Amino acid sequence: MKTKCIRRYLVYSLIGFLILAAGAVLGKLTKDTQGIIGTLPYILIGVGSGVFGQNLGTVFNIYAMKKAPQVAKQREIEEMDERNIAINNKAKAKAYDLMVMVFGALMVAFALSKVDWVVVLAIVIAYLFVVFSNVYFISRYQKEM
Repeated sequence: MKTKCIRRYLVYSLIGFLILAAGAVLGKLTKDTQGIIGTLPYILIGVGSGVFGQNLGTVFNIYAMKKAPQVAKQREIEEMDERNIAINNKAKAKAYDLMVMVFGALMVAFALSKVDWVVVLAIVIAYLFVVFSNVYFISRYQKEM
């Protein structure tokens, strides 16, 4: 089963590399274009490098854990430890609070610098999505617990 997981991550990594390469080639071919075609290569490069790096890192991690089963067992115990779970949840909560403040400051800064309203609207929509998802999960977890 582990080899199947490794193969899957290798395939995803290859797909990420192909997206990255397509973005680089498209960037070379469309130097003087405007609009979405001008930004598409950079979006492809960013997404491709993220997919490539994440999945290749997972492959290396699986290989390392295969070679050292004692370390893998210790790591699994640490990941399931209640103290570590509480620390991770607290860190996520603090990061969420910080993200809400940064989003708010970014919206105000963009609005005051008279950035195109589409950009400000996109940030406002993302901000509201995050805030409303927080409200949803609070409501859901209060019903469960």
